[in-house]
Amino acid sequence: MQMRVLFIGGTGNISSSVSELALAQGIDLVHVNRGNREPIRGVTSLTADLRNDEQMRSVLTGEHFDVVVNWIAFTPEDIQRDYDLFQDRTDQYIFISSASCYQKPPRSPIVTEATPLENPHWQYSRNKIAAEALLASFGDFPFTIVRPSLTYGNLFPIALGGWGCFTLADRIRRGAPIIIHGDGTSLWTVTHAEDFGRGFIGLLGNPDALGEAVHITSDEVLTWNQIYQCVADAVGVEPQVVHIPTDFLMSQDASFEGGLWGDKAHSIIFDNSKIKSLVPGFEAKIPFAEGAQRVYDWFMADPSRQRINPEVNAQLDGLLQEYCR
Repeated sequence: MQMRVLFIGGTGNISSSVSELALAQGIDLVHVNRGNREPIRGVTSLTADLRNDEQMRSVLTGEHFDVVVNWIAFTPEDIQRDYDLFQDRTDQYIFISSASCYQKPPRSPIVTEATPLENPHWQYSRNKIAAEALLASFGDFPFTIVRPSLTYGNLFPIALGGWGCFTLADRIRRGAPIIIHGDGTSLWTVTHAEDFGRGFIGLLGNPDALGEAVHITSDEVLTWNQIYQCVADAVGVEPQVVHIPTDFLMSQDASFEGGLWGDKAHSIIFDNSKIKSLVPGFEAKIPFAEGAQRVYDWFMADPSRQRINPEVNAQLDGLLQEYCR
């Protein structure tokens, strides 16, 4: 019997790639969102504002799904709303949490699903941790928790230089300096959304995944220097790198405490044994050198995609000026 799956969201950085993979697997896929983005061909679209209970209950009348996945839940309030909506409408509810929930700073660089969830440095992560705890307290709700780490599709998965825009590549291309936090030697993992999706699809309707939490990442471990070099190699220009200590960056902009000290400044190596046991044969296949080239080629294929964010440029230039004075 064909599996029927609902994605709340479904057209984002990770979820659009997973949607394509789900369709390729013959899944009857439904998206519910506000209809602000171009729908994916082959997906049934329901238009509603998730925060509008009346709209949601209207579009869900008479519906039942084998799996419901919420790609845009961030707080315990989101989880409570979903429980109220879907407790009688699904056989599996998947909450997209975050690998940033794991202990920071880490006692060990090797991270498994048993690593404590403890991140005092990033409110985003604390909200996800509280959401996980509430979900686990619903004893009659068939849930699975998935924790992506830094996962990318058509964007560069970087720590400084803009998210989802062309600003970093443009700076490299025109010889402007870029910033790497610390000395660039801490270890990190970036994961292509297609690789994430290969593991994720295997969790849909998987009875062994019920009541479990699992992260899905690549096994490739790179330094931040290597990550930025891969981007520069794709651009075809040697980068003008300035290394700036994380402490200095945080002293200039308090928001760096979350994204850097609460996440990317620490060496992390993910143990993917659990996802491989739940989804036999799962393997991440796209090295970042290839992935970075794909991203750059996607930008270059359409000039309208090459959006330069002046705020990112102003931030980087301001940090460089303060550090180098």
